[in-house]
Amino acid sequence: MAGNPFFRQFHPAWEETRSTLHAYAHASTAVARSAAVPHPKWWHVSLKVRPEGLSTDPTPIPSGGALAVVMDLNNHVITLRSSDGLARSFSMRDGMTATEMGDALTAAAAEAGLDTPVERDRFVNEAERPYEPLAAEAFFEIITNASGVMRRQKLIVGDPTGPVQIWPHGFDMAFEWFGSKDVEHVEDGRTLTQKAQMNFGLYPGGEPYFYSNPWPFEAEILVGKALPAGASWHLEGWQGAILPYAAVAGAPSGSERVAEFFTRVHELASPTLGR
Repeated sequence: MAGNPFFRQFHPAWEETRSTLHAYAHASTAVARSAAVPHPKWWHVSLKVRPEGLSTDPTPIPSGGALAVVMDLNNHVITLRSSDGLARSFSMRDGMTATEMGDALTAAAAEAGLDTPVERDRFVNEAERPYEPLAAEAFFEIITNASGVMRRQKLIVGDPTGPVQIWPHGFDMAFEWFGSKDVEHVEDGRTLTQKAQMNFGLYPGGEPYFYSNPWPFEAEILVGKALPAGASWHLEGWQGAILPYAAVAGAPSGSERVAEFFTRVHELASPTLGR
C-alpha cells in the first residue's frame, strides 16, 4: 500500500532471538557443509531466503534424491525435508540448545539416507536459547524485503555476481560483485590469488546496518567521497561504507535509499577493482 514503510522496525526482543537463530543457522547448515556439492567460494554452506523460510540448497543423497533444511520463521520450526517425502520438524519455541538441534537434524538426515559425518564443532553450544516468535516474524519480513532490494541491485551492478545469501558465520545477508583485478593475499600460510570484489549486505545484530565493503579497499581514493544521506565510510575493524538500518526503518522510501547507497558505493569503488 502506498505510503507504508518498506522496512519495519526490529522487534524489541530481537537481539536475544537473533542469537538463537544464529546458533540454529550453524546447526541447520551442518549437513550441507559436510555433504553438499562443495563450491570453491563456500556458497554451499549458506542459507537462501525463500517464501517458506531460510533454506539450504539441496544436498544430494547417495542413493538418489536430495534433502534440504528450512528455518521456517513464520511457523517457528526447522524442517529437514527429502525429495522422497520424508519430513522431520523441530520447534524453535522449545528452547532446544544448538547442540540438540544440530544432532536432531543430523539424525533426520541419516533417516533420509545421508549418513556422512558432520562437523559437530560447528554447532555444539549448550547455551539457553530464548525465542520470541514475533521477533522472528518481523525479521523474516525485513530480510525478505532486503533480499528483494539486493536481487534488483544485482541487475544494476551487472555480472559477475554471486547469489544473495545468509552466511551462518556472521548471520549477515549479502551478495558479491566481482571485479576483474587479480589480488594476491596470504591465507593459512598460502599465497592465493582471487578476484577483487565488493559485498553488498545487511547485518542485523546490535545496531543493524546495511554495508558495502570493496576489497581491496583504496582508502586514499574513496574516503572523503560523498555518500547518500545517513551513510558514512567505515574504517574500524572492516573497511567500507555503512548505512544504519535506523536511517531507513519506517521510511516509505526505504528501498530506494538502500539502492541509492549501494549504487553510489559501486559507482565510486568499481574502478578501483578493475571494472
